Amino acid sequence: MRKTLALVFLGFLIALLNPLMSVFAQYPDIPPQPIPIEPGILPPLELVNLEANCITPGSSCLGWDEQIWDENGRKGDRTALLNSIDNSLRYLATPEAMAAYQNYPVKEITLDRIRDSLLRFRQLVINSNSPAQLQAAVQREFVFYQSVGNDGKGTVKFTAYFEPMYTASRVRTAVYKYPIYRKPPDFDNWSKPHPKRVDLEGKDGLLGNKSRLRGMELLWFRDRWDAYMIHIQGSSQIRLTNGTTTSVGYAGGTDYPWTSIGKELSKDGKLPAKSLSMPGITRFFQQNPREMNNYLPRWERFVFFRETNGSPAQGSIRVPVTAERSIATDKSLMPPGALALINTKIPYPTPSGQLVYRNVNRFVLDQDTGSAIKGPGRVDYFMGTGKLAGDRAGVTGGNGRLFYLLLK
Repeated sequence: MRKTLALVFLGFLIALLNPLMSVFAQYPDIPPQPIPIEPGILPPLELVNLEANCITPGSSCLGWDEQIWDENGRKGDRTALLNSIDNSLRYLATPEAMAAYQNYPVKEITLDRIRDSLLRFRQLVINSNSPAQLQAAVQREFVFYQSVGNDGKGTVKFTAYFEPMYTASRVRTAVYKYPIYRKPPDFDNWSKPHPKRVDLEGKDGLLGNKSRLRGMELLWFRDRWDAYMIHIQGSSQIRLTNGTTTSVGYAGGTDYPWTSIGKELSKDGKLPAKSLSMPGITRFFQQNPREMNNYLPRWERFVFFRETNGSPAQGSIRVPVTAERSIATDKSLMPPGALALINTKIPYPTPSGQLVYRNVNRFVLDQDTGSAIKGPGRVDYFMGTGKLAGDRAGVTGGNGRLFYLLLK
C-alpha cells in the first residue's frame, strides 16, 4: 500500500509487544494475491446466521452504526463513509481487482458480488435516516461472512494505526539533522541479504556522508524518534520550516521482519509492563535518548519514502484511506475493497480530554494491508491524521469480530 505503513499498535502498544502483530499497514511492492485454500485448511470466512445472535434488533445487535448520523451536537460521518465506498468502487474497476478475485478462496465471494453489494449499501446509507433503519435494511438484504479469527471461533485481534504530522526541513541544519530517504534508483537490483538499518544510517542515525544512501535524503527532522515513527507508520503529513506543508508516503523497504522495540525494552528490564505503551516508550527515549542507539537498530528493516505533496494516506489497493472507515487485513485471505463490519472496543475522547472505550459496530471498507498483519485474526483500524488520532491509536487494542457483507 503506499503508502501507509500504516500503523499498527495496541494500537501501537500491542504491535510493539508482539512481532506477529502489525507495526504498520505497509504497502508491498507487488499486491498480494489471494491464495487458494488447500483441502483440509479452514477457509478464512464462513457464512453465519445472525438471527441466532440477535432476536430483537437494536443497539446491542450487529449493524447499529450511530456514527453515520448527526447526534447531540456531534457531526456524523456519512459523507466520509460514502467517499470511502466510492474509493473501493474505483478500485474494483481496475485490472488489479480482477486479478485479486480470480482465485479468491471463498467461491461465493466474487468481484461482481462485492461491487453490487457496495452499490446497494451505498443507496441504503443515503436513504436511511437512523441507525435502526440501516440496521434493519442490512439484515434484510445482506448475508454476513465472519472471519474465522485466530482461533477458528471468530476471535480477531484489533489494533489501530494513524498518519502522524511532524515538522521537517528540506535542508540539513544543526537542529534538523535526522533524515528520511528516497528509494535508491537501483534498489531493485540490490543483492540480498539487504543492508541492515545500522548499515544504512548508523547506530546514532547520523551516518550521513558515509552511508550508501548519501544524496538520497528527502527531509530532515530534529528528533530521531519522529523519523523512526514515520518508518513505522509509513506516511506523514509534514509542516516545513519555511511555513509550507507537504506529505510523504511509503516507497519501498529492505527485506527484514518487524522487531518489537517494546518487547526488547521489556526483555532487558528497561521498562515495566505497565509502561509499555506508546506514551511510555516515547517518554523513555525522551528521558534516555542515547538508548535509541541501542534499541532502534534492532528493527533491521529500513523504509524509503517519496514526497506526496499533501495527498492523503493511501492503502494497499491504492486508494485513500478514510479515518475510522478503512481497515487493513491480510490481503492474501480477505477480499480487497469489500464492505465489512467490525465489532470491537474503540477509545473516544470525552469533553475533559480523557479517552474512554466504547463497544462499537462500524461499517468499514477493507482497503489496506500490513507486512505484519497475518492471518484471518488480525485487523488494523485507520484512526486518521494528527495527535488525537495517534493518542487513540496508541491505546486501541483487544479482541473483536470481523464480518463481510454481501447481497443475498
